[in-house]
Amino acid sequence: MKKIKAALLTLALLTSANAFAKDKFSVCWSIYVGWMPWEYGDSSGIVKKWADKYDIEIDVVQINDYIESINQYTAGEFDACTMTNMDALTIPSASFVDSTALVVGDFSNGNDGIVLKDHSSLKSIKGQQVNLVELSVSHYLLARGLESMGLRERDVKVVNTSDADLVAAYTTKDVTSVVTWNPLLSEITAMPNSTKVFDSSQIPGEIIDLLVVNTKTLKANPKLGKALAGAWYEIMAKMQNNDQALTHMAKASGTDLAGYKAQLATTKMFYSPADAVAFTKSSQLPKTMQYVADFSFEHGLLGDGASDASFIGIETPAGIVGDKNNIQLRFDPSYMQMAADGKLK
Repeated sequence: MKKIKAALLTLALLTSANAFAKDKFSVCWSIYVGWMPWEYGDSSGIVKKWADKYDIEIDVVQINDYIESINQYTAGEFDACTMTNMDALTIPSASFVDSTALVVGDFSNGNDGIVLKDHSSLKSIKGQQVNLVELSVSHYLLARGLESMGLRERDVKVVNTSDADLVAAYTTKDVTSVVTWNPLLSEITAMPNSTKVFDSSQIPGEIIDLLVVNTKTLKANPKLGKALAGAWYEIMAKMQNNDQALTHMAKASGTDLAGYKAQLATTKMFYSPADAVAFTKSSQLPKTMQYVADFSFEHGLLGDGASDASFIGIETPAGIVGDKNNIQLRFDPSYMQMAADGKLK
């Protein structure tokens, strides 16, 4: 009887694993300076080349609405998706979709900022109405900026404003402060009497741009991880000192070469896999994710069942943040390390 039970258990485990084993995969992305390389990789054939190398197919799909792309990934419609570290925690992970940050591509280093009208100091924001996309990384940036001044969110009035409406809203008399990201940020700061008083370069490494993969799918299909990492770092190599590749990305994102380079200037791209691995293994990453978890819990983003900020476990090479028995977000540098070691050629 024990042998039969053991055999049934083994069969169940194998069936479960095989349920995630496949040879066709899909990746979704949305327009942002740090994610345009995926469009280039798809258009240039680099992604297909690496998929062929591992005898798989990878469909790269653009989703025009950023949050919708993450929602579709969370619903299981895609195997991987581009997103920030905060959104990875508060959307798929908070929905119990175990996810792995396969590629740590960059962090915002000035691409997100707080702009005041007729004031040149962040201290002047106290008592003001602040227009931003509520519960986004802009909201997180505001909280970190206020904290740096000894202020709290209760010292301002947050007004939820769609990113599509922010520029127009700022031109009105009543809107005196906004928080947003590029290219909107550059457009707003170029307006008269406007000053960027705080930006993401003052909290370096906290707003991180990732390629996130479903953990169960990745474990059952390591070839997917190898193909995606291999393709990414070939694209990174193409981007350096290659205006042709950058011009393609610029056009696809709705700007020109100068505009795209300006966005890259305020983005800390990890062109080298070794640099990405070092960043992911750093002792700062758990501290950053603790900041993010605290903000997310305070704003009700970790789900109705969350009793505190440690509800969701976040695994990093330098340690686990939160509940080790409920790990739903993992920073795994192993595939980037393979690229650094030349094991994906």
